[in-house]
Amino acid sequence: MPDTSKLGKLNRELEKSEKKLRKAINDEKALQYQLKQLTRKERTHRLCTRGGRRERCLQEPERLTDDDVMLLLKLIFHRQDTQELLRKLLEREKAETP
Repeated sequence: MPDTSKLGKLNRELEKSEKKLRKAINDEKALQYQLKQLTRKERTHRLCTRGGRRERCLQEPERLTDDDVMLLLKLIFHRQDTQELLRKLLEREKAETP
């Protein structure tokens, strides 16, 4: 005859472990969601900040279309001196990052 108290104890431990597992999975999902939210907020802030800086550099930005601004950016960023500066900035950033 099997030992029912031992079987009951094992079943309770199994239920307890499954409950802990479900909690850990839910905690992981919550943390992933928080990380996603923070990343989104950081990106939104970066886009707004850089867009605002671009607007400050333009003369009468409200009169330019999105296509006009894109054309200007393409011209600026395809210049050789701009490409060299960008490369230097990226190399400097890479060297500073541990």
